Amino acid sequence: MKNLLVLGTIVLISLSSCRNERQNEPQISEYNKEYKGEFLNRIAFPIGGMGAGMFCLEGTGAISNMSVRHQPNIFNEPCMFAAIHVKGYDKGSKVLEGPVPDRKKFGGPESALGGPLTSWGLPRFEDASFSSRFPFASIRLSDKDIPLNVELKGWSPFIPTDQDNSSLPVGALEYVFTNTSDQDVEAIFSYNTRNFMAMHGAPRTIRAMKNGFILSQNASDNEKHLKGDFAIYTNTDATKVNCCWFRGGWWDPLTMAWNAIADGKIVENAPVKEEAPGASLYVPFKVKAGETYSVRLQMAWYVPDSNMRIGADAVSEDDKSSECPIVEKVETPQYYRPWYSSRFADINEVSEYWLSKYDELKQKTELFTNTFYNTTLPAEVIDAVSSNLSILKSPTVMRQHDGRLWNFEGCGDTWGSCHGSCTHVWNYAQAIPHLFPAMERTLRESEFFISQNKEGHQMFRTNIPIRAVKHDFHAAADGQLGGIIKIYRDWRICGDTDWLRMMYPQVKNSLDYCINTWDPRRTGALEEPHHNTYDIEFWGADGMCTSFYAAALQSFIQLGKALNENVSEYESLLAKSKDYMETKLYDGEYFIQNIQWENLKSPDPIAIAEKNWNSDYSEEARAILIKEGPKYQYGKGCLSDGIIGCWMSLVAGLDEPIDKAKVKSHLNSIYKYNLRKDLSDHANPQRPTYGLGKDGGVLLCTWPKGGKLSLPFVYSDEVWTGIEYQVASHLIFEGEVEKGLDIVRTVRERYDGKVRNPFNEYECGGWYARALSSYSLLQALTGLRYDAVDHTLYIDSRIGNSFKTFLSTNTGFGTVEMQQGKPIINVVYGSLDIQSCVVSGNKTDFKYQTN
Repeated sequence: MKNLLVLGTIVLISLSSCRNERQNEPQISEYNKEYKGEFLNRIAFPIGGMGAGMFCLEGTGAISNMSVRHQPNIFNEPCMFAAIHVKGYDKGSKVLEGPVPDRKKFGGPESALGGPLTSWGLPRFEDASFSSRFPFASIRLSDKDIPLNVELKGWSPFIPTDQDNSSLPVGALEYVFTNTSDQDVEAIFSYNTRNFMAMHGAPRTIRAMKNGFILSQNASDNEKHLKGDFAIYTNTDATKVNCCWFRGGWWDPLTMAWNAIADGKIVENAPVKEEAPGASLYVPFKVKAGETYSVRLQMAWYVPDSNMRIGADAVSEDDKSSECPIVEKVETPQYYRPWYSSRFADINEVSEYWLSKYDELKQKTELFTNTFYNTTLPAEVIDAVSSNLSILKSPTVMRQHDGRLWNFEGCGDTWGSCHGSCTHVWNYAQAIPHLFPAMERTLRESEFFISQNKEGHQMFRTNIPIRAVKHDFHAAADGQLGGIIKIYRDWRICGDTDWLRMMYPQVKNSLDYCINTWDPRRTGALEEPHHNTYDIEFWGADGMCTSFYAAALQSFIQLGKALNENVSEYESLLAKSKDYMETKLYDGEYFIQNIQWENLKSPDPIAIAEKNWNSDYSEEARAILIKEGPKYQYGKGCLSDGIIGCWMSLVAGLDEPIDKAKVKSHLNSIYKYNLRKDLSDHANPQRPTYGLGKDGGVLLCTWPKGGKLSLPFVYSDEVWTGIEYQVASHLIFEGEVEKGLDIVRTVRERYDGKVRNPFNEYECGGWYARALSSYSLLQALTGLRYDAVDHTLYIDSRIGNSFKTFLSTNTGFGTVEMQQGKPIINVVYGSLDIQSCVVSGNKTDFKYQTN
């Protein structure tokens, strides 16, 4: 497949000159095809609801990453499997999975123990292939000894604008058996599992339910977080259930469960008082030659409590924040509780809802999928965007009891990586604001009310449960300024000016804090040391954070004018910021940093470092300080994030606050200097596995003109997909379409299934939020943006005047098609109040239709 990917890249480049003529034809390429053989190795496709936990469907059909207890559990591969027994065939009993990947045989956790408590040693199908159309995953299985071809489809609800039905703790596996013989086939489908909900030291049971069973873990009042249920059931009354596997030592339970499968026996055992090691359900069926039979397996879980409480509580007057007026005043629990625990009383209610609403939710989810993929945009873009939507299914995303969104940055093996909806990471994420705008706005409300004190200082990590936070660390300049830009973006998406009016005083207080703290001399640049997404402080003005400053000023000016506020002071600062960027930070090719650490209000770097994490100054470091200045700067380097504030402006629906020619020059410099098609000769003493060896990638920073510091900022030699997509989409915005697509292809070739999971782009943890910057590629290519304030659809294409693409808004979704420059809007879900359409700056007639 890798050779095919390289070939596909060459073909796409050679065809770039005729791309515009092909925009009205659906794109089919290697980026949305079946994975086979060794390219199934790393595939793990998340299934679950937003903030509800997940399990993953692997490329072979196995279940892994079982993470339903409010934290990741990446190496949790419970012994659960579907199997088939075909009567009359010597080798007719097999697990409904493809071959076990070689990576599982040795090298994983405890692998030298031989893989006990797994199903890996049982016979399984010899051939498997995997494909996806988010949120659906499809697996095809075949075997010369079995007269049935099998298609497995795994999915969970995902309906833009319907945040509640998209947050359900549920998933489904649908098995379709096709008789490939010329005779009738009689078979038994079974689903078999140990009680993986069981935890040491607490009573556990397996209970019966209609057409299935519930794996259960009880708990005392002192350990509520241990309580949890997981239901597995079908929708057919032909189902038979065994609620208790054979009880015994060693491998007795699984051995006897497999013996029943191999012998074609249906075992029906009632629940027992003593602990049951596992359970099975069976669906016997007959299928005529050439016909099909389907089994629908539904899963639901319910873990109402946790022991998760993260973040220091407010303790002083300086920590006091304002209450958000529109957040319902309810008692905050001591520990995190998921949203679904407020919506459903127990596992029975969840299971019944999932059963009764199954067809409706599937139809609506398929409507989204079919609409999203009904596009002529480049296949590599659709691949990047859809694959990273899986982040929303992962434990990176949490949703607390009252429905408010709260997120980690990513997933560690058994813990959420970097808590608090970190503002300087979630700046990049552009999917939720368009797909679930109401939920995105809860992040702004937490940032500007709960996590901001009276002085305007904003903690860039919000506590969970969401509550007032202790203000004991730096504010993040990029995170806090980025929040102001996102306020503007979210207002234009939702059109709710009352919401803006509520937020405005907090936003003004926030911006004033930024000015007073980092630009006290009112130069238009952030000269004082300022914390940022690289987990260090930049000393002196830099292009990255000063572009954030300019973009935030520009956004705030527009907000103030909308509310008839006086913003003249901020207009003056914006003019200074623009001038500073263009005259003092632009080296003639790209934007740089002017390192400054003397003659500032702030203490010297040594004093600042004493309060920081992992940034102390040893005797050797003090020598570097005297010679070069503070550690962890970028100086004369070409930074891939060097004008990210301009990108934030574009995705928010604003013009760039800085001269476009200089912006374009900076972006072309990133492409010229920072994109490497082979990293074999690149030295990275930091975190190399994001891209190394023969991988290609966009380095965070290079020093093409010299001047690399002894200790530049701590991640400078790495490649991050979230920044790569940011650069790619910004290049496309500026008309450099092929360069942007080249970067996208370079990223996706690293995530080919063989070495890395195509559905898990990682940075500081798996399913890393920054990769949701990929969603901006849709807007960059088409310039498509719906403004709910003025009820106008904007189109400014970079790919010609004929294309078709997906559009999601605050009230519904559909497609927008351009036919020789004429817009056709087709709303397939919800509604969309479009009163005018502007194409490339000109008001244009349009065709509006609903489906």
